[in-house]
Amino acid sequence: MPVPDFLLALRRHVGHGLLPLVGVTAVVIGEEGEVLLHRRADDGRWSTPGGILEPEEEPARAVVREVREETGVEVEVERLVSVLAQAPFTYPNGDRAQFLDLAFRCRPVGGAPDTSGDESLEVRWFPPDALPDMHQRILDRIGYAREDRPGPFYVT
Repeated sequence: MPVPDFLLALRRHVGHGLLPLVGVTAVVIGEEGEVLLHRRADDGRWSTPGGILEPEEEPARAVVREVREETGVEVEVERLVSVLAQAPFTYPNGDRAQFLDLAFRCRPVGGAPDTSGDESLEVRWFPPDALPDMHQRILDRIGYAREDRPGPFYVT
C-alpha cells in the first residue's frame, strides 16, 4: 500500500519510532448479505478495504475514499461498528505503528469491482458463510458490522 506523503514527511523527523495512527476500515455489505473484499497487492491476503486517515480528513469520508481507491465500488456509510486499538506492528523497513481502527458498515451505491489501481490484486463479493482465510481481527470487524447493535463495539 502506498504510504501517504504526510506520513513520509513525519517519518523523516521521527525515524522508525512507534507512531499512533488512525485507520479506517469499511465492511461493505450488499443487498444479499455478501461482503466486499479485496486481495491486497502488498501481501496478497484478502481483507476489508481501508487505510490511514489523512490530516484534516473526516473518518467517514476517508473510508468512502479508500473503498473507491481499492475496489472501484462507491459506498455510503451506514454506521460506525467498532473502535479498537490494534497491537503495535513493525513493517519490513523497521517503521513501527499502532493503529486506532474505526470500522464502518457501508452499503454499495455504485461502481463495480475494479483492480486497475495499484492496491488490489483482486476484488470480489463473498457470501458471509464462505469468507476466505483472513486474520481474526478482520473476521471480528465483519461480525460487528453484521450485528444489530445500537452503538459501536469497543473494549472497556
